[in-house]
Amino acid sequence: MSGWKTSAELAPAVTALFADLDAVFALQGEKITRDPLSEVLRVEHAGTRYYVKRYWGAGKGLRRFLGRPRVKAEWQNLKHFASWGIPTAPVVAYGLERKAGAFARGALITQELVGTEDLAVLAKRDDARLRDRHWVDAVSRQLARATRALHDHHFAHNDLKWRNLLVNPQGELFFIDCPTGAFWWGPFLRRRIVKDLACLDKVAKQQLSRSQRLRFYLQYRGRARLNASDKRRVRQIVDFFEGRE
Repeated sequence: MSGWKTSAELAPAVTALFADLDAVFALQGEKITRDPLSEVLRVEHAGTRYYVKRYWGAGKGLRRFLGRPRVKAEWQNLKHFASWGIPTAPVVAYGLERKAGAFARGALITQELVGTEDLAVLAKRDDARLRDRHWVDAVSRQLARATRALHDHHFAHNDLKWRNLLVNPQGELFFIDCPTGAFWWGPFLRRRIVKDLACLDKVAKQQLSRSQRLRFYLQYRGRARLNASDKRRVRQIVDFFEGRE
């Protein structure tokens, strides 16, 4: 697939700004991140900021020809989140280009979620909100519902870390950045579910009490107390990164 799409809800001037891949790759802006496959810029137009993720690599070897390029996976996954009722950054434009069947380049543009910060930043600065049990409980419930929605659709995030979870001043939670998420079944799904929950707990165990961590799991499961299978899974979650850190 080669092509480029912009949201029908964009103002004409913004549509022109993100008209096609040539225009998007010519954009100048504030550089946020860069790696061997991609970079992220922040650009502003008429007081609204957008995050422009530009990919020039799909991966190594056969990944250039086979499977979903990371940029396609990312925009499809964000669209899945929105369809499942999981708050995420609005996707305003996306697409990719192939040459001779090989991935050449692609881009994904999302609109800024105003006033948000990721949970990892809050943890790093020991934000007072993490000591407010009412705030923690409200965010925990949102996170539990969203995570359960992913897993109920047989989908695993595969990078469900605090840095990929944003909160705004109203305490509303948003999921972002999911290029490696995918659908799984059977034991493969169960393994990925444990990984998702272990990624969340990796920082939670440093910032939250044991009772708060347990409460999150019970919210995720929709139970008042653990049963035998829950206890086995909790042990798997706690032990997942043992010897890897």
